[in-house]
Amino acid sequence: MRKTIDQWITELRDGLYKERLLDIYVDEALAARQVDRYIHALEEYQKLYGPDEVEVYSAPGRSEVGGNHTDHEHGQVLATSINFDVIAVAAPSDDNIVHLKSEGYRPLQVDLHSLEPNPKEEGTSCALIRGVAADLKALGYQVGGFKTYMTSDVLSGSGLSSSAAFEVAVGNILSGIYNNMEIDSVTIAIASQYAENKFFGKPCGLMDQMACSVGGLINIDFEDPAKPGIRRVNADFGAFGHSLCIVDTKGSHANLTDEYAAIPAEMQSVAAFFGKKVLREVPEEEMMANIPALREKFGDRAVLRAIHYYGDNKRVSDEVEALERGDIEGFKRLIRDSGNSSFKYLQNVYASKEPQVQNMSVALAVSEKLLGDKGVCRVHGGGFAGTIQAFMPDDLVAAYKEGIEKVFGEGACYVMKVRKYGGIRALG
Repeated sequence: MRKTIDQWITELRDGLYKERLLDIYVDEALAARQVDRYIHALEEYQKLYGPDEVEVYSAPGRSEVGGNHTDHEHGQVLATSINFDVIAVAAPSDDNIVHLKSEGYRPLQVDLHSLEPNPKEEGTSCALIRGVAADLKALGYQVGGFKTYMTSDVLSGSGLSSSAAFEVAVGNILSGIYNNMEIDSVTIAIASQYAENKFFGKPCGLMDQMACSVGGLINIDFEDPAKPGIRRVNADFGAFGHSLCIVDTKGSHANLTDEYAAIPAEMQSVAAFFGKKVLREVPEEEMMANIPALREKFGDRAVLRAIHYYGDNKRVSDEVEALERGDIEGFKRLIRDSGNSSFKYLQNVYASKEPQVQNMSVALAVSEKLLGDKGVCRVHGGGFAGTIQAFMPDDLVAAYKEGIEKVFGEGACYVMKVRKYGGIRALG
C-alpha cells in the first residue's frame, strides 16, 4: 500500500512503526536510528521526483558464517542476512524507465524497452538493473519502470555483499510494484546472480544473493551448483544473546587477484589428480591416502588447502546442528576451529608475497586477547585483506569495539545482529 511521503514521515515521527522497525533491525538502538534514516530517504526522494505515493523496500547485507572457500568446490556454506541494509523509496513510472539515485552516486536511468545485455554497461549498476529485469521478464513476471532513491549502510568492499543487496532491492521493487510481492525470494536471488553473470560480467556464485534475498541463517549446499540445496536453519540467533562484529582491518585488495585465484586452482588441481573437477567429487580418505604423491606433484600448500576444504565443509553441518539444538558454545568452538583451519591450512589470512603486511593476523591476535574464552573470531570472506568476523556475548561488545578500534581506528568495528528477513517491502 503506497502512501504520500508526508503521511509516511508523520507516521514515522509518531512512532507507528516502532515495532515494525525493531522486528526488521533486531537491535533497539539501530532500529531507533532507522526513523531518521527513513525520513531522510523519503525527503530526498521528494526533492528528486516530487510528492508521489511511495513504498519503502529493504534488502540486507550478508555474512558468511561457515564454509570458507568451500562453495567453489561444490561444498556447503552457512550464511546469514544482517541488520545493515539497502533501503529504497520507490514508486512506479509510466515511461518504462528506471530512474535511480543512490546516495553518494550520480543519478542513472535504465530504459527497460531493451532487456538485452549492453556491453557499454558492463561493470555498472545499470547492467545489474537491466539483468534482474530481463531474467524476471523471461520467467513470465511483469516488469516496468520505477523511480527510486536508495541509501545503504552495507559497507562496500567489506565482504558483506553490498552489490547483492542492491540487486535484491531491485528485484523486490519489481516484485512489489508490478507483481504484488509474489516473486519468491529464491527466484529473486537467481535473477540477481543472472544479472551479475550475464550483464555485469562477474562470474559469481549464488551464495551472496541467496543469503541477502532469503534472509535469516541459511545452509546452502552447492553439490549441484545449478540447483543448490537451500534450507533455513531452525534457530533464533537473537535468543542466544550474542552479536556478530565485522572488523575492517583497512587492508587493500589491490594486486591480490592471483592470491584469490590460487585457492580454487590448487584445490582443483588435487581433484584433477583423481580425474575429478572439484574436491566434492573426491572422497576424503582417497585424498589422504595419496598425500605423498600429491605433495610431490603439486607441493604442500595445495595439499593443505584440500585438507581445509574437507574439514570446513564438514564443519558447516556441525555448525547447523549446534545452532538447531541451542548449543551456542559448541557453535563458537566450531567457528574457532574454522578460523584456525583457514589460517593454518587454507592460508588466506595474509598474502604470501607480502608477509610484512598482516592486518588480518593482527586483528585476529588482538581479538583473541580481547575476547578470551567468551568469544571467537575468524577470517571473513575471501581473505588476504579486508575484514575479520567475531561472535561474542552482547555484554562484551562495547569493550571489544573500544579495544579493536584502538588498533584499527574509530568506526572500524561494525556491530551486527542476525536479521530474520531477506528482501522485503518494509513500509507499504
